[in-house]
Amino acid sequence: MTLNYKHILVAVDGSKEAEWAFKKSIGIAKRNSATLNLVNIIDTRSFAAVEAYDRSIAERAQGFAQQLLSDYRTEAEQAGVKDVNIIVEYGSPKTMIPRDVSKKVEADLIICGATGLNAVERFLIGSISETIVRSAKCDVLVVRTEEKEIAATEE
Repeated sequence: MTLNYKHILVAVDGSKEAEWAFKKSIGIAKRNSATLNLVNIIDTRSFAAVEAYDRSIAERAQGFAQQLLSDYRTEAEQAGVKDVNIIVEYGSPKTMIPRDVSKKVEADLIICGATGLNAVERFLIGSISETIVRSAKCDVLVVRTEEKEIAATEE
């Protein structure tokens, strides 16, 4: 068993929790000289009904994801990570991240935020991070937002 990570997969969705996961991934990638794979899964369930009325929503979601990942790639490269890839996929993040994307990039570590959902959604459908932990074939690091950051956003 190796103690180094070579292919790190970071799930980001634009939430504060995902931003903290990304920031933590930079240090881990640098210490391990690892490839950083940044992924955003556009959850088709979240806009399927709306898309019937507004066809441009998929294009806007794609544009948002590309911009978010491009900004993160630039930040990671400026911080000294040498190999950064960005991936945008459509589907369910709960299945795509631990099964499909992690296999495609040969991930040996998945990093994600503790939650990007509100309490009601977590109760009804469960958190994405929980599903990743249960179904991933590699190590998973779930990053929590720092408490002072949470307090500042609640004020």
